[in-house]
Amino acid sequence: MVFKVLLLVVFFVLMLAIGVYCRKTGSSIDNFVLGGRRVGPWLSAFSYGTSYFSAVIFVGYAGQFGWRFGISATWIGLANALVGCFLAWVVLGRRTRAMTRHLKSTTTPDFFQLRFASVNLKLAASLIIFVFMIPYTASLYNGLSRIFGMAFNIDYSICVIAMAALTGVYVIVGGYMATAINNVIQGVIMLGGVIAVVASVLSGLGGFSEAVKSLSQAGDNGAYTSLFGPDPKSLLSVMILTSLGAWGLPQMVHKFYAIKDDGSIKSGAVISTVFALVIGCGAYFLGGFARLFDSPAIRNASGAVIYDSIVPFMLSSMSDILIGFVVVLIMSASMSTLSALVMTSSSTLTLDFIKGTLVKDMSEKKQLALMRIFLVFFIAVSAGIAIWQHGSSVSFIAQLMGISWGAMAGSFLAPFLYGLYWKRTTAASAWACFIFSVCLMVSNLIFKFIASPVTAGAIAIVAGLVICPAVSLLTKKPDTGRVEEIFSCYETKENRSGARHHPLAVNHPDKLV
Repeated sequence: MVFKVLLLVVFFVLMLAIGVYCRKTGSSIDNFVLGGRRVGPWLSAFSYGTSYFSAVIFVGYAGQFGWRFGISATWIGLANALVGCFLAWVVLGRRTRAMTRHLKSTTTPDFFQLRFASVNLKLAASLIIFVFMIPYTASLYNGLSRIFGMAFNIDYSICVIAMAALTGVYVIVGGYMATAINNVIQGVIMLGGVIAVVASVLSGLGGFSEAVKSLSQAGDNGAYTSLFGPDPKSLLSVMILTSLGAWGLPQMVHKFYAIKDDGSIKSGAVISTVFALVIGCGAYFLGGFARLFDSPAIRNASGAVIYDSIVPFMLSSMSDILIGFVVVLIMSASMSTLSALVMTSSSTLTLDFIKGTLVKDMSEKKQLALMRIFLVFFIAVSAGIAIWQHGSSVSFIAQLMGISWGAMAGSFLAPFLYGLYWKRTTAASAWACFIFSVCLMVSNLIFKFIASPVTAGAIAIVAGLVICPAVSLLTKKPDTGRVEEIFSCYETKENRSGARHHPLAVNHPDKLV
């Protein structure tokens, strides 16, 4: 117990120290939200990876999909690495960086306004993020609480409040740079922790061969050790939602806004992919052996499996030292994602919804102050929802993680992607994606005409890729001169310092570097 507490204290002190160290970087909007657009490949790659994998993945998804699909759940982690990371950096990275700098865009809703010349589109995107980000944020606490309960037998509320307070302090004080630097440390902890945990669990099962042999006897004809598992269609839905869906999440594509140059994008693609291969494949591979840990401890009174209890139960037999590292691992995964979500939510609400809409004239100092206030607000509300949900009979909050991904990615992915590549993309097509995805996910939550929210989310994402070009071709062509000016950002060249060979660079180099 002393060792576990000491690990946590060292971890907390380090996170806070970095927040204080980076306090000067939060002196302007550009620095606070984007790190001055000077973030290198390692910080950007780890920020992307650690924002991707949270306690929801480690505890909830790894347990649930490992139980349902067996070892084939590892395909989800592989898809996360190759599609959610590598292809995202290759397809979105350079163009996102170039166009958002050219447009002087700082957030996803801001991008939609500037790219499609529609203030209402920005407000709608802000509202979607506000509505669907809070329940997603609240769901982060569930996995953390179960690990803490297993390791320390500490009250759930205390776990939630401690994590929320610590994350709030270093994000509010140091802004994006504090988050990015902490993400590197948290990422290294996650890498070491996953490797150690997988090795320990397999060792306890008698090694890889014995574990696979035992698992092959758990289902009909070795279904849980087969290549694509017992339910390939559902497996594909999960892969689409958790991999392609990452392309449309504001907190993920935001990393491309901040990266300093094209060379960093190439390096970041490799670093984030390797990180995701270890973390994603490791987590889902571990969950694939869930059925070997069937016990009354993971079932409720009626005998139904409690998916969130599977991974904590798998880890409960490890040594106290390893459990200590697991606690810090889950804490790192949760805090890194939480910091990205609350930063996205607060900046969106301040810069895209209040500034220029409710308050016409707002100084940069007031914007920073308001953003910090909303950081506290989002953290407090999400923590409050998590505590309330834990003490009530309501269970839909945890399910909203999948609904949140489906609504946001379904709304944003297609118009953002086509907006970067295709000059013919129209504002009407973005509206169509927004309306279709939100209506699909909300109506399915009520009427449940699609059995799984994950499948519904995957449908929203794929449908958006068809709806966006179809509506664009059927609606009025955007202003040619304006679109040509926007796409001119791709015709410039960069030197190693990241400065653009652009006429504006002579008079305003600070805005282009």
